Amino acid sequence: MSADTRTKLLAGALRTLTEQGLAKTSARTIAATAGVNQALVFYHFGSVDELLAAACRHGAEQRVAHYRERFAEVGSLTEFLELGRELHAEERAAGHVAVLAQLLAGAQTQPRLAPATAAGLAQWIEEIEEVLTRVLSTTPITAFVDVPGLSRALAAGFVGLELYEGVDPEGALAALDALEQLSALIGVLEDLGPVAQRAVRARIRRSAGRRAQP
Repeated sequence: MSADTRTKLLAGALRTLTEQGLAKTSARTIAATAGVNQALVFYHFGSVDELLAAACRHGAEQRVAHYRERFAEVGSLTEFLELGRELHAEERAAGHVAVLAQLLAGAQTQPRLAPATAAGLAQWIEEIEEVLTRVLSTTPITAFVDVPGLSRALAAGFVGLELYEGVDPEGALAALDALEQLSALIGVLEDLGPVAQRAVRARIRRSAGRRAQP
């Protein structure tokens, strides 16, 4: 029964965040959503912040697991970006990206939320990094891409798109389109012959070297 109550509270916290937002999320509203006594929030988690932190990790684990097989099937950057567009639409419709965005915002003023929120985002980053490592390994740019950094940028970008789409849907769509254009460019590079690919690599090295100079 104790484990069942904890699960209800975790689900209740995520649902409350989705439906009412962080500002209206409290022990009372979470307990009401979960259908339990609000004293159980403190019995099982100690505080609302601790419950929200646990809910963030719990929610990320569930969502990443939901997409893991689809991530594993991705064979190219184009396929990965197509999946990213689908994932963004599905997660936005379900309210999951909004929850993460609210927790990230809340962590700015409630430091105890920061580690768990970062851990939740890290689960997405880990999956993205694994896919990028695989699909970029055969491309001409693989030696010049910071895959861990790019993975973090993409994860942060998809969370940011949730906020951006609320005020400028066309702009958010354009951002996704721009990523697909990058995929098309990499496809062009892959189609180049070995001589042209070596020339591209040399040009990228020179450019990277100039940026690295003080």
